[in-house]
Amino acid sequence: MAVAAAAGSGASASDRAGSDAKGRLAGTASAPVQAGSSPAAVAQGVAQRGAQANQARIHALESSFRCVVCQNETIADSTADLAADLRAKIVEQVAQGISDEKIRAYMVTRYGDFILYDPPFKPLTWLLWLGPFALLALGFAVLMRIVARRRAIPASPLTDLQRQRARHLLGDDR
Repeated sequence: MAVAAAAGSGASASDRAGSDAKGRLAGTASAPVQAGSSPAAVAQGVAQRGAQANQARIHALESSFRCVVCQNETIADSTADLAADLRAKIVEQVAQGISDEKIRAYMVTRYGDFILYDPPFKPLTWLLWLGPFALLALGFAVLMRIVARRRAIPASPLTDLQRQRARHLLGDDR
């Protein structure tokens, strides 16, 4: 009878191991360790719970990096193969417990500051940050110079013919 009970619990453990991932996740989330659960199923459930807990962190990291292929999308939004590889690398590093700063440092070391959607303000990126403002100031200075030159040009007096036309247009024919 004890053998049959042991065999029954072994069969139920194999049934649980053969069920889909959602069933395993639900089973491991509701009870920390169930009698008769295989260690692999328990480890997978713990890993899945850890991945869910880090999902927001992973998404924030993916959204802070620019796709090197697409250049105008985050790696979270990109469908490029390189972006998929970078997403997998981020998930792997988060699972290893590496901090966000170290993950960013790894990406910058490998791909440069260009991979950051919000590049740091340092001498190498001053032109990137200050360039638009410098161009705007330069454009404003050019506009002011053009206006000043036009104001400095004296108005030429009207000829008699131009005066007659103006009077005619204004309806003041004298």
